[in-house]
Amino acid sequence: MTINPEEKKKVLSYRWIIFIVLAIAYFFVYFHRTTGGAISGMMEDAFQVGSASVALLASAYLYAYTLMQLPSGILTDKFGPRKAASVFIILLALGSVLCAVAEPMNNFNVMIAGKFVIGIGAAVIYIPIMKVLAVWYKKDEFASMSGILLLVGNVGGIAAATPMVIMMENLGIDGTYYVLAAITAIIGVLTYVLVRNHPKEMGLPSIEEIVSEETGEPITESTSQQVPMMEALKMTFTSGMKFWPLAIWFFCIYGTIMLWQASQAGGFYGNVGGYDTNTYAMFITMVGVGMVVGCPLAGMLSDKVLKSRKKVIIVGTVMYTIIWAVIWQTAGNPDFVGNAAIQYVINFLFGFFGGFFVVSYAQIKELFPVGMAGTSTAALNLFPFAGGAILITIAGVIVADKTLAQYETVWMMAVILMVIGCICAFLSKEKARN
Repeated sequence: MTINPEEKKKVLSYRWIIFIVLAIAYFFVYFHRTTGGAISGMMEDAFQVGSASVALLASAYLYAYTLMQLPSGILTDKFGPRKAASVFIILLALGSVLCAVAEPMNNFNVMIAGKFVIGIGAAVIYIPIMKVLAVWYKKDEFASMSGILLLVGNVGGIAAATPMVIMMENLGIDGTYYVLAAITAIIGVLTYVLVRNHPKEMGLPSIEEIVSEETGEPITESTSQQVPMMEALKMTFTSGMKFWPLAIWFFCIYGTIMLWQASQAGGFYGNVGGYDTNTYAMFITMVGVGMVVGCPLAGMLSDKVLKSRKKVIIVGTVMYTIIWAVIWQTAGNPDFVGNAAIQYVINFLFGFFGGFFVVSYAQIKELFPVGMAGTSTAALNLFPFAGGAILITIAGVIVADKTLAQYETVWMMAVILMVIGCICAFLSKEKARN
């Protein structure tokens, strides 16, 4: 078939408008997800609560996010990314309002409720973006675009550290969350106005038609295809080694990322390392900086260099596990923990190699039909956030007294999980690429 060059040009340009709007939304998804590590002390002081309560606050987002993963995939596949994302971005804004009113009320339960609502809203943003990437971008662009998306998200993670502390110091907890609510609501409106589910909605050729014209290869799979919900769920959860090693791996790697970045790193540096809030917030910021570099690089390595999802994941997982082993083994060494330069490097490398997880979304997408991309991706996404929620909750109980021995126990738990994660990475499957 012959495609009008102007129509092709419009598809390849308009998809960037859609991506930019949704990437900005994802910035705030990650911002809300990772605020706990840097502002834990401020929350304890403002509401007069202990570390277990602050851990519950951080995990409230993750529990909500986890519960909504399968519904998010089903909603995305049924109603399309545009409606699903715009409605839940507005819900994220409403959750921010709840957090804003919690401090004047001096009610920590309201803060937890707000964080839970934020988690519900945020859960139905990432999966619609993955569906957009599957429909509007070529297969050999997917991992790279996922990496760019995670770059934007991790800039949000960076903003959730030192900049978030500065905002709260100047605007207060309530003022900060009101500002976040207003910005998020605007993004929700822009999403509804600008995002389109498929090029066909604009009378434009599909991405597979464009690829077919460019390569001369026949179309083997349509991005307009729909897979019934129950069939999609059955195909995913009964696929054996195609799904489960990757799911367990994701539980381990992302659960331990959240354990450190969104929960326990700040307490460790403050109580064991003796650092002040601004200093350890900068350490945590370096996790986000590492991911800003690591995520897009991993996507590029996967798409253009190694041309393999699994190889990139194995390299990232092994190196990330080594970083955790270093954190565990040096926790009681004051010369190591007390050296700020070393801690900047450790946190950067933690985020850099941890960010290689982004390639798993391309790996899982390619193992199942594109018509169920939302459901298969959401099923996988159950596990990282379940990992984060469960590990943060467990760690909050273990470090009740905030002693070195308690932190060492948590770090040992993380290393054991990552050894399991390494095994699962080697066992995971990937679709052969031409």
